[in-house]
Amino acid sequence: MLPEQRPFAVITALLLLGLIVFLIRRRKLREEYALLWLMVGAAVIALALWPGLLIRITHLIGAVDPTSALFIFSLIFLMIISIHFSIVNSRLKDQIRDLTQEIALLRHEIEEALKEKAAKR
Repeated sequence: MLPEQRPFAVITALLLLGLIVFLIRRRKLREEYALLWLMVGAAVIALALWPGLLIRITHLIGAVDPTSALFIFSLIFLMIISIHFSIVNSRLKDQIRDLTQEIALLRHEIEEALKEKAAKR
C-alpha cells in the first residue's frame, strides 16, 4: 500500500465500523450478525493501519499480490455469508410452511365450531 493510500484506507475502515455501530444501535442489523460485521470492520482497520500484515498474509497463503489475497478472502467471506443466508432462508421457509398449516387447521376448527353452534340454534 502506498503511503498516500493509507489515510484513505483508514478513513474508509473507520466509516465502515461507524456504519456498523450505527446500524446496530438503530436495530437495522441484528445482533447475530453484529459480531461478524464488527470483526470484518476490525480486520479492515488492522489491514489499513498495518499494511505489512497483508503482505505477510499474502506470502503465507502463497498469493502473488496483496490484492489477490484480499480478493481471495473476500470471495471466501461472501461464500460463507451466502451459505449462512441459504440456511436461514431454508429454515424460514420451513417455519412459514408449518405456520400456514397450523393456521389452516385452526381455521378449520373455528369453522367446525361455528357450524356446530349454528346447528344447535
